[in-house]
Amino acid sequence: MEAASRLTVLAYPYEKLEAVREGRAQLKEVARSPGSALVWRADGSGTGAAFRLVSERPGGLALIVILPHASVLEAQPDLVHNVVRARPHGVLPDHRQPDPGDLAEVLRCPPADLGAEVTDYLLWRGLVVDRDTLKVIRRIVDLSARVRTVTELSRAMYLSRRALGRRLASRGLPVPSHWLQLSRVLRLVNRLQNTDANIFSIAYEFGYPDGFSVSNQMHRLVGFRPSQARERLGWEWLLEAWLRREAEAGGLAPKSVMAPTESSIQVPPSLQAEGTHRRSRESAA
Repeated sequence: MEAASRLTVLAYPYEKLEAVREGRAQLKEVARSPGSALVWRADGSGTGAAFRLVSERPGGLALIVILPHASVLEAQPDLVHNVVRARPHGVLPDHRQPDPGDLAEVLRCPPADLGAEVTDYLLWRGLVVDRDTLKVIRRIVDLSARVRTVTELSRAMYLSRRALGRRLASRGLPVPSHWLQLSRVLRLVNRLQNTDANIFSIAYEFGYPDGFSVSNQMHRLVGFRPSQARERLGWEWLLEAWLRREAEAGGLAPKSVMAPTESSIQVPPSLQAEGTHRRSRESAA
């Protein structure tokens, strides 16, 4: 099978690569394990089936691409376009036998521009947001490097707290405080995965009073603790966990979006189902 020869998965504890032999069903199961990655050896020889699995992989499953030899790239110009479309976490040069430990280091590597990566992820997941709102989200993520409260955030964005909240709520998006909290947690986790410092010192570095505050906030937002996030590498799975929690709580609500003609947000079916199941349980109660 083409996909089995081109695709492997890397999962915690990152000691081996496993061939993809069962297609989407296998990737769906792998994605349930936080911190997993799909590894695509894009060698340019018939990438159709493999690329479909790559581009349609479950949310939260990071992608690492291993490029073919330069001569293959020159002969297959569409391959580079497909790699970009697939939104990889990392890209490596041609390597016949990649070591799982080396791939884990790629997964551990924090994004150079978190704001750009987060907004790109949202678009890749199908949350199509109008351009101005996308800029607002990116600005929140960017400012999370130095602001800690929504008051500071709105001041830095030259908007009132009410106006900022209305802007996101009218698009069916989570409230500003949740975006800010999530962004700060992502930054902290990227630091946590790349240092041996304890959680208390990192918490203080990022403006939290102590490690307990970070742990409680992270668990409330994404359902995981810092100790788990340190071991399970990458950040996409945390963002995906947050999106699902927001959908379950109604914070990512399809019923709140604008008409399609107004460049509205479109919630992916997988996230819509979370919100629908939550509302059904509440109605039954």
